[in-house]
Amino acid sequence: MNVEEQVEYWRTGSAEDLAAAESLLEKGHLRHCLFFAHLALEKILKAHVVHVTRDAPPRIHNLVRLAQLAGLTPNDEQERFLRRFDLYQLEGRYPDAGQVVLNPGLTRQELQKATEIWQWLRTQLSVL
Repeated sequence: MNVEEQVEYWRTGSAEDLAAAESLLEKGHLRHCLFFAHLALEKILKAHVVHVTRDAPPRIHNLVRLAQLAGLTPNDEQERFLRRFDLYQLEGRYPDAGQVVLNPGLTRQELQKATEIWQWLRTQLSVL
């Protein structure tokens, strides 16, 4: 496995998914917006995992676990957000997982916070 190619694969996919999340918000597809925002965070974390482990990332979606595998240390606020944000990947995959009532304002706030963490993760990856 070419580690740098894999890191770039996850990094590029992550940026594309974040852009898709923004487009979905503009179109009013709130649940899909947050699902793609979660996917963006998941992929940037998987880029970190590949860089650190020199191996393919596990096929999991838990953001906190991926951060741990990557040796990252998000602050308490970031970790709480990542833990809570996992809900949106469950909703996107499993309709019986329970649904959060969304509105454009809440969705915009969630996307903004996800984007801030994504930018922090991207910056951390650039430093490596």
